[in-house]
Amino acid sequence: MDEDRAAVDRFVAQKGIFWPQICDGKADAGEIAKLYNAQGTPDLFVIDRAGSIAARLASAKLLDQQLTEIAVTDAFPPRTQRDTWQRPVRVMEELGIRAGAMVADVGAGSGYFTFRLAARVGPKGKVYAQDLDEKVLAQIRERSQKEKVAYIETIRGTEDDPKLPGSTLDAILVADAFHEFTHADAMVAGFYRALRPGGRLGVIDSTARLGLKAAEYMERHNLPQENVIEHAAHSGLRLVSFEADFAGPPGETRYYFAVFEKPR
Repeated sequence: MDEDRAAVDRFVAQKGIFWPQICDGKADAGEIAKLYNAQGTPDLFVIDRAGSIAARLASAKLLDQQLTEIAVTDAFPPRTQRDTWQRPVRVMEELGIRAGAMVADVGAGSGYFTFRLAARVGPKGKVYAQDLDEKVLAQIRERSQKEKVAYIETIRGTEDDPKLPGSTLDAILVADAFHEFTHADAMVAGFYRALRPGGRLGVIDSTARLGLKAAEYMERHNLPQENVIEHAAHSGLRLVSFEADFAGPPGETRYYFAVFEKPR
């Protein structure tokens, strides 16, 4: 972000910078600055092998951690094709999840997020894998034992109670599962009870038109974001961020990402 391209070239040569430099001579009015909403320097982006933005950082302090999660080929859990569009690192960044955190994966299913959350929080943290289906929970337990991840605990919830421990969680993630809730207000009230003050709830789901019955949303596997926001507001959670076109396989269903916070 500079107006003097010659000065940039001299600086690059002087410092021996070996990675590509791009300068259009228009500073913060340039096309690149506008495209990435760069309002200052440094503004750091982590790009994965698929070319997707995996994280945006305001400080270089988190860069090593991000590169470890994105670029290391033998990372735990191993990167999969889903990582290229599901953006798990960005999800965890938005939820403020750090080493030692206490988190829950609600509607855990196969455990995709469960084990990525475990990799983030580490052995000093805790991950609760919650689901209604005992079979998938048994599979998560079997995998966690096989891979020696002792800080994952499974919880079988009910349709109106997630059964999460009270006032202990730093974050709760509900990925592609909120539309399955038959008692959404009761479930979100359970999330509120489980979160610490300042704790965050993240909801990833695909949108739909308003006005359908709950059973229709379950059948279609989608839910209007307005419904999610309304349920969260009823429980006392406040919306802190929302991205309408957050993730999704190329050419397929797109997902929104809403983040809520429990008042401090």
